[in-house]
This record gives sequence, C-alpha cells and structure tokens, in this order.
Amino acid sequence: MQDYIIMTDSCCDLTDQMARELELEVLPLTMTMDGKEYPNTLDGRYITNEEFYKRLRAGKTSTTAAANVGQFEDAMRTVLGRGQDILCLCFSSALSTTYQSAVIAAENLAPDFPERTIRVIDTLSASRGQGLLVYLAAQKKKEGLTLSQLGDWVEDNKLHVCHWFTVDDLNFLKRGGRVSAATALVGTMLSIKPVMHTDNEGRLTLVGKARGRKASLKALLDAIERLAIEPEKQTMFICHADCEEEAKQVAAEIQRRFGTTDIRIHYIGPVIGSHTGPNTMGLFFVGTER
Repeated sequence: MQDYIIMTDSCCDLTDQMARELELEVLPLTMTMDGKEYPNTLDGRYITNEEFYKRLRAGKTSTTAAANVGQFEDAMRTVLGRGQDILCLCFSSALSTTYQSAVIAAENLAPDFPERTIRVIDTLSASRGQGLLVYLAAQKKKEGLTLSQLGDWVEDNKLHVCHWFTVDDLNFLKRGGRVSAATALVGTMLSIKPVMHTDNEGRLTLVGKARGRKASLKALLDAIERLAIEPEKQTMFICHADCEEEAKQVAAEIQRRFGTTDIRIHYIGPVIGSHTGPNTMGLFFVGTER
C-alpha cells in the first residue's frame, strides 16, 4: 500500500477515469439549481455536464458551495485510519473557502493522528489548471517522491501552470463575485470577448479583449507561444463549457502550431461552470510564468 495519497477537490475538472487512474481522493463541491443541491462529483452521477449546460442555456441560474470542514474531516479520517498520509491540493483560496476548510480539518485531526502527516497546499489554481497541477504531481509521485518532496515540488511549480481562458458572458463571473461590475461591463460591449488568466494570487484577471470569438481563441494560442516551455513535449489540458467541437479545433491548432501531441479535452464542471457560463474555453500548460 502506498504511504500517502493525493487529495483534491472537484474543481480540478479531471475526468473520473483519470482521477481513478491517478489514485486520487476527490472531494465534491456543491452546485444548487432550482433549490436542489447537486454534489459536483467527477462521474456526474448527480447531474451530468451536458444536462447542467442545457439548463444553464435555458435560463436557469445556479449557485455553488465550497467543500466544508466536516467533509474534509470525514475524508481525511478515513485515509489516516488506513495508515496513510495526505497531500491535499486545493482550489485557489482567492476563489473559494475550500482550502481554508481543508486547513482547519487537518488541524482538528492532528491530535487524533499524531503519527500521521497532512500537508495542505493552496494551488492558486482553478478548473483544469488545478487538474493539470494535480496530474503532474501524480506523475512525480509515481517517480518515487516522498510526500515532503512532492509538496515542495508543487509549491515550486504551481506558478508555472498557465491558465488562459475566454468567456462569452462576464456577467456569470460578476454574479459570483469573481470579477467586478466594471470588468463585467467589457463583456457587454459589442463583439468584444474578454481574454483572462489566473494570476499569481489565484485570482481571475482580465488581461485583454479581442474582437470576436475567433480572435479571442487566437489570443489563447498566442499565450502558448509566448510562455510555454517546450510545448511539443508537454501534456496540455483544454476545458470547455459545452463547446466540445470548438475545443477539438483549438487542440488541432495547438498541434499544428506547436507540435504538441498529448492534449486532453474535458468539460468545465458545474461548480466552475456556474461562474463562467456556457462557451467558456480554457487552455492550461506549463510556462516560464503565469
């Protein structure tokens, strides 16, 4: 039995199959729509990504809730009880209280398991940017890094995971308090599409605006050209909010421009999608800086 596990939360937006292959422990955040709570599990057992975006496009609204202290305590206690330690990689503290919940849970459990280690790290990441960092950490774990070594590696490398994305409607981000009303105003301007990234503090930041969808997607690709380290050798992630065919076109263009062959595409899950809205597109890769 491995001596420690990597724990994360569902905002990583990994596929359920990948999470199982990487032997991750994944805690769900929660999405609420029409008064009903839906745990955001990666396997979509409570609501599928397709159904979620169908409802969102039909005008339904949704709210989200972080993973709480009790959830983390229950999950952590189970792992610690098996005699394993925990490296917990959490959704950006600038966007959610999930990280703080994990820290409190770890502190609460420490007296009961004095011989065990729980290390909680704020990834300062979101969606498949968090997912990419977790994926890369799992690869390093397979290489034999100890929990301490891997935790240090995550801290040293998390600000090299680039998050570049564009959204169709900034009002989704405004409603969730993720961007200001002034920033959201950009999204209402005729044919102007915002280009955003997740900065070194883990916040969603407007970095430019493009005239039209095609130009906004090109801006994401140009970020790879500016920042990526040996893009042809990387595993890159793409996330999309119910625009898979477009995501496949973006992947083909990445392969054409940069020679990258390992590109993984998946949905933005309901928790992140509640704040970004349909047709959001994000690219995640390792770069010289965010």
